Amino acid sequence: MPRKLLRKFLPTSEEIHRNRYVGRFGGLLRHPNLWHLNRHSVSGGVAVGLFSGLVPGPFQMLTALALAIPLRVNLPVALATTLYTNPFTIVPLYIAAFYIGSLLTGAPLGAMVEPPAFAWSDLAQSVAALAHWAISLGKPLAVGLVALALSLAALGWIGVQVAWRAWVVVQWRRRRLRRAKPGSRGL
Repeated sequence: MPRKLLRKFLPTSEEIHRNRYVGRFGGLLRHPNLWHLNRHSVSGGVAVGLFSGLVPGPFQMLTALALAIPLRVNLPVALATTLYTNPFTIVPLYIAAFYIGSLLTGAPLGAMVEPPAFAWSDLAQSVAALAHWAISLGKPLAVGLVALALSLAALGWIGVQVAWRAWVVVQWRRRRLRRAKPGSRGL
């Protein structure tokens, strides 16, 4: 994968450890996989972020943090990946989760209540209405959220593994072609 591109945007582990808030956690954040950009830590970070992104409320990043540390996956990637859920995507994701949960629990699909309108002018009221709507969906939504979160995490992990491997193979082939050219120095 384009590590150089990612390194431009991600802080180094030294910069993070110098932060006064992070420094309080000491050795908890010292494992190298929490910061290294390798295929396994990044794919794990994407999986944790996709799973944590469907956690209701403002606990998505806390969940990503709580899962990334013991699983030793890339922490910045896990935190950034949770941002796929936002006011524009959360309602379609919850509707999909409700339908998946209805199929898994056998609940009637007609029980779906239309989501409330979202008004940026009254953000607090809109968020409260959205929370009340999600709670009213009950067991099908809860089961569907877990199933969708696990599915997205698995697909994200597989996708990064395959993409990373494909990138490496392409780079190996390019390097082999460069070395095979007449007049190349073999580097």
